[in-house]
Amino acid sequence: MKTLYFDCFSGISGDMVIGALIDAGADPEFLAQELKKLKIDDEYELVWKKVVKNGITSTKFDVILLDSISVNNIDDHSHEHTHSHDHSHDHSHEHTHSHGHSHHHRSYKDIMKLILEADLSDNVKNTALNIFEKIGRAEGHIHGMPLEQVHFHEVGAVDSIIDIVGAAILFHHLEVSVIKASAIPVGTGRIKIDHGIYPVPAPATLEILKGIPLEHTNIRGELTTPTGAAIVAALADEFCAFPSLKVQAIGYGAGTKTFAEHPNVLRVIIGEQA
Repeated sequence: MKTLYFDCFSGISGDMVIGALIDAGADPEFLAQELKKLKIDDEYELVWKKVVKNGITSTKFDVILLDSISVNNIDDHSHEHTHSHDHSHDHSHEHTHSHGHSHHHRSYKDIMKLILEADLSDNVKNTALNIFEKIGRAEGHIHGMPLEQVHFHEVGAVDSIIDIVGAAILFHHLEVSVIKASAIPVGTGRIKIDHGIYPVPAPATLEILKGIPLEHTNIRGELTTPTGAAIVAALADEFCAFPSLKVQAIGYGAGTKTFAEHPNVLRVIIGEQA
């Protein structure tokens, strides 16, 4: 059985998942083509590139929101995804990747409609819908409202839609039979989100991870995001130590933050389980 193991020693986020899958051999051009079926490709651009995190070469995947870049910059970067491994085209755009995607707040219903109407396979649609439902139910529970009334803030932004549907596309493309994961470190400290300053893990993240083994860590920062939590909660069949595998592929997906003591990457291992 083809098994995929998420080794989440530095947590998990949506962009780390996609980066790790591309690094493990998934085809980013296929991903880009499939994502166009959502018909929102006028709102974003994809960039993937090799970066080194604390000595580990990994793949950084980013969704750049086009309405947050000036027209000049759009022209400069319109070819980045076709030259993904050329370091001369690398650029920093963290300022475009804030948590305040005010123009892209979409309701749970909007997102369901977007996915259901896309010309994607039923398997991909079902996987993406399951992941979004995890987030929607958690947000609804925290805010005290039914699922249908939930409006996504951070999570409804285009980059999260891309990360979640993209993850679904790549899992089915890789034809993985079983998904397993390690315990999930969530980090410590405080983060600023739309509603103010909150403890880590953020309430939605913690709600999504109910019933899933969490790992204590002294690292200050949000290691696991709601999107990352929802992907692993919806997809993992089991949370366990490293399984018995004949390893075929290994991928490292880079996170945005850099930590002094360890590489901020998600490791994905794909192999055959007897």
